Amino acid sequence: MVNKTPDIMVALSGGVDSATTAWLLKRQGHAIAGMFMKNWEEEDAVSGCSAEEDADDARRVCEQLGIAFHGRNFSAEYWDDVFEHFLAELRIGRTPNPDVLCNREIKFKAFVEHALDLGAGRIATGHYARRRDNPDGTVSLLKGRDAGKDQSYFLYALSQEQLARALFPLGEMDKTQVRALAAEADLAVAAKKDSTGICFIGERNYDRFIDQYLSAEPGPILTPDGQLIGRHKGLIHYTLGQRKGLDIGGRAGFSEAAWYVAAKDLHGNRLCAVQDGRHPLLMSTRLRADTLNWISGQAPAAGRKLTAKVRYRQADQRCTVTRCSDRVLELHFDAPQRAVTPGQSVVLYDGDECLGGGVIAESNAPRPSWLTASPQSNPEPT
Repeated sequence: MVNKTPDIMVALSGGVDSATTAWLLKRQGHAIAGMFMKNWEEEDAVSGCSAEEDADDARRVCEQLGIAFHGRNFSAEYWDDVFEHFLAELRIGRTPNPDVLCNREIKFKAFVEHALDLGAGRIATGHYARRRDNPDGTVSLLKGRDAGKDQSYFLYALSQEQLARALFPLGEMDKTQVRALAAEADLAVAAKKDSTGICFIGERNYDRFIDQYLSAEPGPILTPDGQLIGRHKGLIHYTLGQRKGLDIGGRAGFSEAAWYVAAKDLHGNRLCAVQDGRHPLLMSTRLRADTLNWISGQAPAAGRKLTAKVRYRQADQRCTVTRCSDRVLELHFDAPQRAVTPGQSVVLYDGDECLGGGVIAESNAPRPSWLTASPQSNPEPT
């Protein structure tokens, strides 16, 4: 029999992590219900992100656990609050991270509002992260115990209020344990493959998908000293450090080594490529970030030594805060960082605690000689 008004609403994706989350909470005696979020309207049958199939799987899990199932369509909110920003960032030559915005605007905002309407004061998700309740009444976000699955990087933009309502039952576990529990409980999705990538693109070709929304103008690919070595298909299709998709091939006077994107000139519609994954043009020791969020509400002071990640699953990198105001964060890294990419997030940690972070605006990576200074280039942060 389906239980009464829930105290906790579980965000069910149709996958094994969220299903195990629900099973754990039910076993602990909590009054729970499940809610499936549809965040994208599919346009074809090959997206690899079938909301209908995932919703069916989530519904089956609810039936197994004897809890109420709720389905909500957040496609309009996702378009307005996540996808439009994604496109806007691509237009100005940056590489956005939609998962961060999705968590802040959809999973921990729109979802929470619907959960509250149904009587649930708290939510639970299948994120590999932990929360800590502090003596002063604040809440801290901690890394998940499984270093390979830790998802605190994607949650750094949450507020105290959002985090205080959230539970992360998988935070103390590793993926192997979660799979084992799902199999033990005979959950309908126990053997389901994990989803990867950006859900609104799924298995579709990324370039063709983006071309539906943005115009891409081909242009030259140059070496750092200005030699023409190929043609790109539009700067929106490339990110710093990218290796695949350049289609340069063998060139007279060059080795057979792979080529990497080293710089993008938005005004001149030019791309710079190099044959070394750690070429000096790809390396930087400083960055500036904006659009900041500090989970405690207090920014780290200048001079503080912390660690940071400039991309998901990167090992913690030692750094020093050189400047931090309400709007600007500047960091100096102990070791050079590869492909620090505008539009991506830099997230700061003090041990296991995620302090927050911001969106990378620029780094002090050198520029090719032919790239003149512009708002889209990467000058030395001040």
